[in-house]
Amino acid sequence: MAPPTVKDLLDQRGKHQFAMLRVETLEEAEAAAKAGVELLSVPPAMVYDRRFREVAPDAFIFPGENFYEIGATDDFLRWAFPLYKHGADAFYCSGSLATVKAMADNGLPVCGHVGLIPSKRTWTGGFKAVGKTLETAQLVWNQCKALEEAGAFAVEIEVVPHSITRLIAEKTNLFLISMGAGAGGHAQYLFTDDVLGQNRGKIPRHAKVYADFAAEYDRLQALRIDAMSRFAKDVHEGDYPAPQHLVDCDPDVVSQFADWLDRNA
Repeated sequence: MAPPTVKDLLDQRGKHQFAMLRVETLEEAEAAAKAGVELLSVPPAMVYDRRFREVAPDAFIFPGENFYEIGATDDFLRWAFPLYKHGADAFYCSGSLATVKAMADNGLPVCGHVGLIPSKRTWTGGFKAVGKTLETAQLVWNQCKALEEAGAFAVEIEVVPHSITRLIAEKTNLFLISMGAGAGGHAQYLFTDDVLGQNRGKIPRHAKVYADFAAEYDRLQALRIDAMSRFAKDVHEGDYPAPQHLVDCDPDVVSQFADWLDRNA
């Protein structure tokens, strides 16, 4: 199957809840695709890897990096065009409204970011919810409207009270990607690190952990250390290599080579 289109996403607003994950490896991308996760946030480098579409042929993908990694408007355009050529479906953009408009004016599907924007958290008080007061709820709404007017088709709405998200969804034409902002969004977005239990740091309140990869990694690391310790011990005590690990040749060849060395070395 082909990935859904922007029109498909907009047409399904309020009819179907899409699942979205941030994936960092081809293995994660393949697992997400096989699991039925329709939308993927991916590192830009993954778009250029021909193996990606082999493992996730029908995923709608948003490559994205923070604005300070890319630069200003012209930098975003130079960044986005090759990615679009290689199969990106849309672009996460935390840059300026002028950047969003320039990308949209050039036919590039853009997803903005509102609410808690980690790269701009200093303006809203750090890593905490945005929209719990009338003033900040109005801020989130105004951000949505400005992005919509600039040409964005979607926004990631992050850590916003679910009641505020629901009201905004009723008044905007944007496709809302909810990260900790409730079921009023049209897609629910989490990081694979949290879903798989790979995150050893603070787990966000909105995250739901479905596996314990951290414990499995610890188990595998213990196996690595044990195996490598036994290898080192064998080497130090002369037990490796043993005869079954060696390659040899005919004794006559050894004898002839020894004579040759004696004459020529």
